[in-house]
This record gives sequence, structure tokens and C-alpha cells, in this order.
Amino acid sequence: MTSDITLFVNPTAGRGRGARAAQPAARVLRDAGFRVRTVLGADAGDALSRARAAVAGGTGALVAVGGDGMTSLALQAVAGTGTPLGVVAVGTGNDFAQATGLPVRDPGAAARLIATSLKSDGGRPVDVGLAGETYFGTVLASGFDSRVNDRGNRMRWPTGRFRYDLAMVAELAGLRTFPYRLRLDDGPEREVEATLIAVGNGASYGGGMRICGGARLDDGLFDITVVGPCTRGTLLRVFPRVYRGTHLSHPAVTTYRAARVSLAAPGLTGYADGEPLGPLPLTAVTVPGAVRLLGG
Repeated sequence: MTSDITLFVNPTAGRGRGARAAQPAARVLRDAGFRVRTVLGADAGDALSRARAAVAGGTGALVAVGGDGMTSLALQAVAGTGTPLGVVAVGTGNDFAQATGLPVRDPGAAARLIATSLKSDGGRPVDVGLAGETYFGTVLASGFDSRVNDRGNRMRWPTGRFRYDLAMVAELAGLRTFPYRLRLDDGPEREVEATLIAVGNGASYGGGMRICGGARLDDGLFDITVVGPCTRGTLLRVFPRVYRGTHLSHPAVTTYRAARVSLAAPGLTGYADGEPLGPLPLTAVTVPGAVRLLGG
């Protein structure tokens, strides 16, 4: 194993925590005997190109420093390559880190786990989802959730998470179901009226909302959560339960498990790891053990 490690840094993650976290993480890794170089990018595309170049050049590990968006970019670079992935989670949501038991907002502790894992087991295999050509680690969302994201992304004011709170209020005012066509594995296509459908490689999205509360990253299967027709009042009453995963027992919620999921519905966008994938229809498949995760 090479002793060179690449830090893949988002300097703006968590209101600047990404930039601040890179230094203590690098210090721990250097103290452990590794040579560390840092990769930044002018934008997401440039950063990903640089990360892929580091992987192709034989880096011993790619360590994402930032939030779920940075981890998602890192997955695109390492999935299927054998290059281990480390995660120093200092973003706002950090759902991938939480799903894998990694430290959150503690760059020194995360770096120590990464160093120990590199010297011992080289990381453990974890699954990722693949939708089109995009890998994802946590949840592919569609329906009400994606409409909130669409609206929030179009808004120029206010900034930060409050923008998405306002977007949620606006979408609640026009709450409706969507006519989905859903296919699981090689089963028949079924028509489903749903408020939202979430496909979970991991359990949570949005900073701890356990929409697919039983999902695991090492079983080769997605957990699929279908929220059927419900009123605004029901949605508001059930929403707090999402953080505990207890919403899954509500009569309006149906769950499935499958290795391949196809979703189609007019006018909906799919989001994976919080990033837009594009309009439905989309098909997602699990890729078992596609990434070696350090310290998880």
C-alpha cells in the first residue's frame, strides 16, 4: 500500500468547517506516517476530475472532507476502483457518516480511524446505489421531497436551510399524490399513488431523517419507502417520527426491499445524496461492496 493519501476538500462545507477540518485531519494523518496532498476544485466538476486523477495516479486513499455532497463526489471517483474511501464529516447533514458509524464534526477522531484502518484492515466493503451513471451512498428521493428541493433550488431568498423550510411550506399548501409506475427487481410494474417514494441504500437523508430506517449498507439491497395518499395534517403529525424511523409503522407507509428499483412519474425529479439526478423515469441498482470504507 502506498503511503500517499489525498484529502478531497470542500472548503465551504458547514459554513467553512471543511476548510478548518482539513488541517487537523492532515496533521493526524501525517503524524501517523502518511504523505498527504490536498485536492480542491474550482467547482464540483473540476473537483471530481482532480479526484479521479488522484485515484488513477495510485493514491493510497481518497479522504472526503466536507458534507454529504463531497462524499457523493468522492463516491464517483472511488466506486469500483479498489481505492479506499475515508470520510471526515463536517457538513450540515452528514447522513453517510451517520449510516456507517463514523465520527461527525470531529476531524481528528475521523482521521485517527482512517489511519488505523489503512494500517490494519484496509477498510470494509460497503454497498452503493447506481442510478444511470451516478453512484449514491444514502437515499434516492422523489415526490414531495424532490419537489421541495426543486422549489428551494429555484429560490434566491432567503439563504441557507430556511429557504427549504419555506419551500416545504409552499409545497404543503399544494400537497398531492403522484401517479407512479414502480417495478422491483424482475417483478411486474405496478401503478402506485404516492406522496413520495424513497430508495434507501442508507437509512437517512436531510440531516437525520430516517426515511428508510431499516436500510443497511452491507446487505446488497435497497429499502424502499412508499408514502401513500395522506392529508397535510397527517403529514405534519407523522413528520417528527421520521427522525426516529417510527413513521414506517404508519398505515399510509409501505416498505419493500429490492436490489433494483425503477420509478416513473410525470413531472418529478430524482435526487440522490441531496443532488439532482434528473427527471424520472430512473432505475437504481445496488452495487454490493463497491467501495472500501475506512474506519466504518
